[in-house]
Amino acid sequence: MEIIKTQDNQKLTLALRGRLDTNTSPKLEAELKRSLSGITELEFDFSEVEYVSSAGLRVLLAAQKVMKRQGTMVLRGVSDAVMEVFEITGFVDILTIV
Repeated sequence: MEIIKTQDNQKLTLALRGRLDTNTSPKLEAELKRSLSGITELEFDFSEVEYVSSAGLRVLLAAQKVMKRQGTMVLRGVSDAVMEVFEITGFVDILTIV
């Protein structure tokens, strides 16, 4: 998985490419730990994410909990396949997906 990071003041955008799974979720988790301090707006670009596993869901849930205290978190460009995972797991009710 590749992470492309763009920051504009207190807004952080992370564009992800590839699979968010057991092997790659620690990379995203580490990036979030490094980057979320002072961020009030977190945006994920999921337009090139092919797959999300339970490990990836855990990282997204942790990010959502942090951003609920600090500001907002949005996922954009979610594919039908990934949206199906979010729907089956109930994450559509937890995450803001546009």
